[in-house]
Amino acid sequence: MKALLIGATGSTGKFLLDELIQDNDYTAVTIFVRRSTGRSHPKLTEHVIDFANLNELSGLITGDVLFSCLGTTLKDAGSQQKQWEIDFEIPANFAKIARQNRVSSVVLVSSDGASPNSRIFYSRMKGELETAIAELDFGQYIIFRPGPLLRQGTDRTGEKIMLKVLGFFNGIGLLNKYKPLPTEVLAMKLAKAPWKLPQGTSVVRLQEITAF
Repeated sequence: MKALLIGATGSTGKFLLDELIQDNDYTAVTIFVRRSTGRSHPKLTEHVIDFANLNELSGLITGDVLFSCLGTTLKDAGSQQKQWEIDFEIPANFAKIARQNRVSSVVLVSSDGASPNSRIFYSRMKGELETAIAELDFGQYIIFRPGPLLRQGTDRTGEKIMLKVLGFFNGIGLLNKYKPLPTEVLAMKLAKAPWKLPQGTSVVRLQEITAF
């Protein structure tokens, strides 16, 4: 099986890349990045591209399963419009081209609380992305909705505070539903999902991921 991956340089994507390369079920892994990962492996093909010109690169987007973990924060993006371009427009357009090129499966990293009807911008954006990809009618569509993620070496102040607060409550037996999930664990679950889940649409919610 040939895997396609967008978001390979992110906190989850870099671990997912490791999983896909090491997994013998995947015979080839193609990644699309803005900057080179510096990785080299016989199974790996890396395309450094301009995501604004995906239609010109459509011939490269071929394979069996697309893993979509591209995303950013509002702070890093600089504005809601820019975050929308990165978190919605690029993944939606990439999935559309992949489907046109007969890619049959897609695995999407979304977010707990994602809903196109949410009043929260981030949750609404993720919900609208889920819906846009659903309309493409992939044979297998797997949505992961993790909660707080434990990123190695994070420098995000708000994230550090949130993790400390959750760690305190988890330590006294509260809010275990929202126990932070290490990104390397999420990556492992993502890689195995196409083999473990059936055709059609599957939604793996945060409390189900660790038991998956």
